[in-house]
Amino acid sequence: MTHDPLAPGVWGVVATPFAGTALAVDEPSLGRLVEHYERIGVTGLTVLGVFGEAAALTTDERRAVLETVTDTVGLPLVVGATSLATGPVIDEVRLAQEVVGDRLAGVMVQVNSPNPEVLAKHLTTVHQATGAGIVVQDYPLISGVNIGASVLAGALKSVPGVVAIKAEAPPTTLGVATLTAALSVPVFGGLGGLGLLDELAVGSAGAMTGFSFPEGLISCVRAFQEGGYAAAREAFLPYLPLVNFEQQAKIAMAIRKECLRRRGFIGDSAVRPPATALPEVLVEQLHRHLDATPAKAEVA
Repeated sequence: MTHDPLAPGVWGVVATPFAGTALAVDEPSLGRLVEHYERIGVTGLTVLGVFGEAAALTTDERRAVLETVTDTVGLPLVVGATSLATGPVIDEVRLAQEVVGDRLAGVMVQVNSPNPEVLAKHLTTVHQATGAGIVVQDYPLISGVNIGASVLAGALKSVPGVVAIKAEAPPTTLGVATLTAALSVPVFGGLGGLGLLDELAVGSAGAMTGFSFPEGLISCVRAFQEGGYAAAREAFLPYLPLVNFEQQAKIAMAIRKECLRRRGFIGDSAVRPPATALPEVLVEQLHRHLDATPAKAEVA
């Protein structure tokens, strides 16, 4: 299995659509969604991440999601692991390897301890037990673990098989700058693209996030690669009000799913508890944002 660093660009984080009163995994909607990602030219996909509501899925449902994505598109995949404990993470990685095979570009493993020695042992054990490349996700809002970027960089210097870092600990710009200066692996931003422009300016390799208009992320990153900051800013400006609106605590997932439903990619915008549904009072404002966002969807 390759341990090549993740390629730069936009790695789309895939939502898991649900349908019906039982909130069953909606495989046809999932297929339409990932086909769109492939059509517009993402570098790869991240499946079973936070935006994929992986923590609310059974093992059989996770398998079904992976099978659907793998069978539908030919993109490289990063697969998320939800647990913070080493043994369960290894089990999740082995499931991903079984289903995805050589399409697995990396497994996304969360920072599980502020102690650099504990963290390094955790990541090293996962890699040695599975042989998988590791995408280290620093997302304290979800993990509850806070670690300084310089401490994280020090811990990762001794860990084999790291293929990327996903920096989602505010202030993300400082984190990206610190990590890129200290390490040779690519660092990606997340958080819906909220800090993308500034992250690119300090060395980020691109975005790995679940914004409902991934076209905007692609346009921004490509413009930066070809024309620098000013070009990237111009490309991203039309999308920024919606980026800001989507990235609201507790309801971001519901907002994004409703955007994807309105765009015709998924049939239902339902989220599973404990995620919070979209408040009715915000629906009209969401429609305003969508009406003002560029409608053109093809950028590949």
